[in-house]
Amino acid sequence: MRAWLPPVVFSLVLASIAVAAEPTKPAEPLDRIVSVGGAITEIVNQLDLGDRLVAVDSTSQFPTAMRALPQVGYMRALSAEGVVATRPDLVLVSDNAGPPPVIEQIRSLGIPTRMVPDRPTVEGVVEKVRAVGAALGREREAEAMAQRITGDLTAVGSIVASIQDKPRVLFLMGLGRGAPTAAGRNTAADAMITLAGGVNAIDGYEGYKPASGEAILTAAPDVLLLPADAVDSAGGRDAILRMPQFAGTPAAMNGRLVAMDTLYLLGFGPRLPDAIADLARALHPDHAGDFPKPAAERS
Repeated sequence: MRAWLPPVVFSLVLASIAVAAEPTKPAEPLDRIVSVGGAITEIVNQLDLGDRLVAVDSTSQFPTAMRALPQVGYMRALSAEGVVATRPDLVLVSDNAGPPPVIEQIRSLGIPTRMVPDRPTVEGVVEKVRAVGAALGREREAEAMAQRITGDLTAVGSIVASIQDKPRVLFLMGLGRGAPTAAGRNTAADAMITLAGGVNAIDGYEGYKPASGEAILTAAPDVLLLPADAVDSAGGRDAILRMPQFAGTPAAMNGRLVAMDTLYLLGFGPRLPDAIADLARALHPDHAGDFPKPAAERS
């Protein structure tokens, strides 16, 4: 059972964490970094400091070498003991991570802890890159990365803006027992669908909630969008499209299902321009050739 904190105490905890987010010159050397947040971990690697990471959270799946590092748990259910055991010089933490009392406990032990803003927006990615760069003393490199990302996002965004078709897209987090969990408004999935030139088929609520078969039929999605691992777990795309809850939807009738890696799709990290372009290609196959190739495929 989770301990309950009175509102006043909880506010003080949040306030103390906010103080930790204020820019300060990093202590040198930073040889032992813990990163909590998949996008933060990607940024650290792109700043050529991946070799300084001694532990990451379970959302840090890219680059693949990160999967071999010790893990400190899921970002929203951190354990202070797991973090402290790595003897870090610095802990970089998404401000979506928690619980707040655990983060405060880590700080109270004298471990430098920096909260990194983590918003699922184009502006949020740039803010995140700059915050990580400032925490690591790599402001110049981070600014170059931010400018590159901004330029790529502008290029992809101009192509998306020229496409008139706006397919209705239903993002489902998983297909386990019971009703599948669907993304509503103000979610990372909702933002990605919009950025790629689609319309979220669910607009009656915010956040992620179970969606009944009736709700899915009413949403009338043109495209189903799922994490790749969820598709594999459910037996593949054909098996999903045959499921009763999707029967009668335009997506099932036309065989339109898109599977993407969860962190790539929803992480809002430095690969965001490529992720938007990949999703846009899938949503707008007639315009697939208009989008630039991902950086890894460019000659």
